[in-house]
Amino acid sequence: MSHPFGGISTALAPHPTRSSRPSARGSLVHVRVRVEQTALPGIGVRHDLMTESGRRLGVVSHRNGRRDLVLYDPDDPDACQADIPLTDDEAEALADILGASLLLGQLSGLREQAAGLLTEQVAIPAASAYVGRKLGDTKARTRTGASIVAVLRHGEVIVSPEPSFRFAAGDVVVVVGTRQGLDGVTAILADGDPDG
Repeated sequence: MSHPFGGISTALAPHPTRSSRPSARGSLVHVRVRVEQTALPGIGVRHDLMTESGRRLGVVSHRNGRRDLVLYDPDDPDACQADIPLTDDEAEALADILGASLLLGQLSGLREQAAGLLTEQVAIPAASAYVGRKLGDTKARTRTGASIVAVLRHGEVIVSPEPSFRFAAGDVVVVVGTRQGLDGVTAILADGDPDG
């Protein structure tokens, strides 16, 4: 199966992006990924990248807003092995999944770097007194020494939420701290009494 848009593209300058990922020893290393942008006259634009494992994949963004996830044949990088149309919601969910796993992977690497520093995901139960209340109302950092560094809500990752951020039932908070601090934040968020 050949690439559905391969014959009509014009290559533009590649756009390297920079990200961080944990190394085998737990320290963060910076990785450069070359993203090639190709104009598709009358269609839109295609962004391709080569994975570390040697697989080429891309996203075609059509002028009408539609997106296709494209996986190239490993034996012929110009041939399309799979072309998966994505709705806006599907594209957003995929981006959220990839973003959340990258964030949690980075936090996991940090955990290995600092003895005694842990990360944990804590779900906010519907019975919590903090449902509908602000993050700042918990005084979690002051009371426990642990920090809430992200909130996962309906597939969305909210990194470094402000003190004015309001919790909802089912939110999952990512907490960084000592074991005692993590237990303290878990108890605070589970508590039916915010002054508890």
